[in-house]
Amino acid sequence: MVNILKVKPLDKSVMEHIGMTWHTDDDGSDYISDELVQLSETEAEAYYSAANTLYDMYVEAGQHAIENQLYYELGIPSNLVGLIEDSWEKDDWHLYGRFDLAGGLDGHPIKLIEFNADTPTGLFETSIIQWAILKANGMEESRQFNNIQEMLKENFRRLVTRDDGDANFGSVYASQKLLFSSVRDLPEDERTVRYLQSVATDAGFYTGFCYLDEAFFQQDEGVLNQDRQLADFWFKLYPWEDIASEELELARMLEKIATRGVTRILNPAYTLLFQSKGMLKVLFDLFPDSPYLLPTDFQPLRGVRQVEKKLFGREGANTAILDVDGNRITSTDGPYAHNKNVYQEFVELPKDASGNHYQAGVFYIWEACGLGFRRGGVILDNMSKFSGHVIAQGRLGSGV
Repeated sequence: MVNILKVKPLDKSVMEHIGMTWHTDDDGSDYISDELVQLSETEAEAYYSAANTLYDMYVEAGQHAIENQLYYELGIPSNLVGLIEDSWEKDDWHLYGRFDLAGGLDGHPIKLIEFNADTPTGLFETSIIQWAILKANGMEESRQFNNIQEMLKENFRRLVTRDDGDANFGSVYASQKLLFSSVRDLPEDERTVRYLQSVATDAGFYTGFCYLDEAFFQQDEGVLNQDRQLADFWFKLYPWEDIASEELELARMLEKIATRGVTRILNPAYTLLFQSKGMLKVLFDLFPDSPYLLPTDFQPLRGVRQVEKKLFGREGANTAILDVDGNRITSTDGPYAHNKNVYQEFVELPKDASGNHYQAGVFYIWEACGLGFRRGGVILDNMSKFSGHVIAQGRLGSGV
């Protein structure tokens, strides 16, 4: 049973003041839950260890996928293969991602559901909003597994230092230009990108923002902002698979920039490998004895309850739960029907006394550094709610 703590909800005027305007779902219900998940120090440590271990496994699985040219199996568009291999060879920096995990509460083992490695949502909520809820309820001294902002700042600095040691942040950092872009008319995406920009500015970099349609791309130089200023690094909150299918000229230009220009792209193209749910099968093939993995295959599993997912599905869309005979128990519609399927053994998410299901989301930024929860039904879709958390008294390790 998930232990929850009822709290006073954060006032919407406060959320809007700090830039969170997506606080109300389409049906008029609050997106931010007025309940915090209570967990122990040991449970928080377990999430920390699981995400760190899983990331190392993903790196090994990514190398395996590239060496064995598993692009078709993973649903990787052919026009991104060159970019993926170039970014992997150059060891371009993975800024941040989010592991979605089942279990971890009330004695249930932690299991990987998927890795949102390219354009993960929930960053602002996990880093800022759940802390603001503690403050609004007079709980500033309470603890969370939430060190996202500091870890982001350090990861921005590593773009230049390329290591995890101490750095002399002098003028070399201020001379590095980081350009941030999002799509117009998507408030959540824009606020997330502007939050990342503010952290990079705090880290000592020269930063700028422009919408994706305002950026310029020159194959012998790189990515430029609306004023034709060249960026050393470009962060785009726009899925790589959408670039491949909807922005063909951009995909072609970015490959040329990668080989001729100076701009490095965040998150790098190889994160599309990690984003593919086909990697869940590759991981299980390589690490069948891992306690964190569920049996997964490109064909339906035999004799077990399972989840049918799309390789690049998002927000629970086009997902089905099948019984042991392969019959659908429940399913969701969505825009990803054209994607190939992958089948993962079903594991029930922890539930509270009201029957709500909870999925842990652990952000990985060089190491595991932030925890939040999604609350909803047996399939967590875009109407699921965000729940913060609080940790019992004690001291947690370096990820917190």
